[in-house]
Amino acid sequence: MSDSAMTAGSMHGAAMEPSPFLITSRKLTMWLFIVADAATFGAILFGYGYLRFGSPNWTKPFTFSPNIINGLVMTVVLLTSSLTMLCGVAAAREGRSGATMKWLGATILLGVTFAVLHLREWTGMFHEGWSLSKNPMGGSVQVGALFFSITGLHLLHVISGVIAITVIAIGFRARKFTAGHVETTGLYWHFVDLVWMFVFPLLYLLNVR
Repeated sequence: MSDSAMTAGSMHGAAMEPSPFLITSRKLTMWLFIVADAATFGAILFGYGYLRFGSPNWTKPFTFSPNIINGLVMTVVLLTSSLTMLCGVAAAREGRSGATMKWLGATILLGVTFAVLHLREWTGMFHEGWSLSKNPMGGSVQVGALFFSITGLHLLHVISGVIAITVIAIGFRARKFTAGHVETTGLYWHFVDLVWMFVFPLLYLLNVR
């Protein structure tokens, strides 16, 4: 066998080597992404807390009704979507394609509902005069800037998750993706839900007047 053939065979063998870790490379990659994204959100929320409690003219823009009620509804919707995602992963592991599609479809619907509720809330605040650079209550402009920036970043993650789940659901139905792909996408979705559990109390409950 020539040296070139041996080299090619060695490279092929190296490429086929199993992961040295106890989890698949796909899941490991997702966990690394989640850790990095968690650090990003952690830094942003820490900075928000510093500015929130360090600004003497910080205004509280929300009332219990309708703002907090809407936020509570969004929280219930997102928590429910985590439950449907768990059911979808369980069904995929058991090879129940129909049930998997049903649960993933419910998760997608709940994610879209969350996004619609959020955008409706934004629209109402825009009509009240809030923006990234304007505070209609006369206080610090950082209130609107931080609120729209942080919730916008989270909303972007939700929309990305809905798109990812849709792609995985279509691929799973066509047998192009496996239960492992569904589970990996579920990890991302649970992370998005977990982040909201920090965003909601910090940006909503602490800003009720």
